[in-house]
Amino acid sequence: MKAGIVGLPNVGKSTLFNCLSNAKAQSANFPFCTIEPNVGVVNVPDPRIKKLEELVNPERVIPATVEIVDIAGLVKGASKGEGLGNQFLGNIRETDAIIHVLRCFDNENIVHVDGNVNPIRDKETIDIELQLKDLETVDKKLEKVKRAARTGNKEAIKEEETLLKIKDALESGISVRAVELSDEARAEFVKPLQFITDKPVMYLCNVDDDAAVSGNKYVDQVKEAVKDENAEVLVLAVGTEADITELEDYEERKEFLADMGLEEPGSAKLIRSAYQLLNQQTYFTAGVKEVRAWTINKGSTAPQAAGVIHTDFEKGFIRAEVIKYDTYVEFGSEAKVKEAGKLKVEGKEYIVQDGDVMHFLFNV
Repeated sequence: MKAGIVGLPNVGKSTLFNCLSNAKAQSANFPFCTIEPNVGVVNVPDPRIKKLEELVNPERVIPATVEIVDIAGLVKGASKGEGLGNQFLGNIRETDAIIHVLRCFDNENIVHVDGNVNPIRDKETIDIELQLKDLETVDKKLEKVKRAARTGNKEAIKEEETLLKIKDALESGISVRAVELSDEARAEFVKPLQFITDKPVMYLCNVDDDAAVSGNKYVDQVKEAVKDENAEVLVLAVGTEADITELEDYEERKEFLADMGLEEPGSAKLIRSAYQLLNQQTYFTAGVKEVRAWTINKGSTAPQAAGVIHTDFEKGFIRAEVIKYDTYVEFGSEAKVKEAGKLKVEGKEYIVQDGDVMHFLFNV
């Protein structure tokens, strides 16, 4: 699962990507410096895996990860191919969620493609380009569906109704994710088309140091503008975050954060939020060989969770032994949990909960 970082040129996307992934994406003070998307696999900060490591003392520890994609800056006209726009929009289509970076700081030394700082205008510029691209997609699909609907095909008639509703919304500047549709219509007619504006979105306000803790007037404007979107707004001083990642010494990092009034790097919160945005959760396996965080979709059953380790585990699933994370920590070991009768045995219908410590029995 991938989260794509989008925004206008020079809003801090590549700097953010660098400090998230410790990769060094090219970052320069002019548009179209990034053309090919950079992909970073980022560890998800999770204190639970550290605690399990202390208790189990395994040979190795493998945390959960999330893939972050740095997509080049979009400009007005991107949907018509302006500034390599079609290529960039294609890159966004391949992601599963969007982190939309908005410039919320003043700095005369960093150029803004539209001449001045205005995060609401910037957001609208990107939204319009993404909506126009989705409009292109819906128009192409409607051509085919209308022909089938004219023959009286009931399924095609239902699909046409759904697509026309989406077309009307997009033409009114409303993103696909905000259109009221039944779950059935979304699954059947919307999901296969991979609309860009149907992807879950999080807004990241890139601020200067002074606004890192409590935001500023630009952040307030963004929060007001997106209040009906059911989207998270995060505030991050991206330039400062980049400075923090350059510090090798843990104590130095801690001191730097304390000076700013922060308990942890904002990037850690962002990675966790991206994980949530992608509808992901974690379960653990814990043994002397390895303590590992496994990533599954929320709502996964025990066999589906087992299948993440190996497809044979899902095919031959018999049962799962489950210990709640808090129970594991309370008793300190699997053996003591068993002694206390707190280990649960679950079957195929069990819905895995975030933080479950699991062991699977299977037979192929």
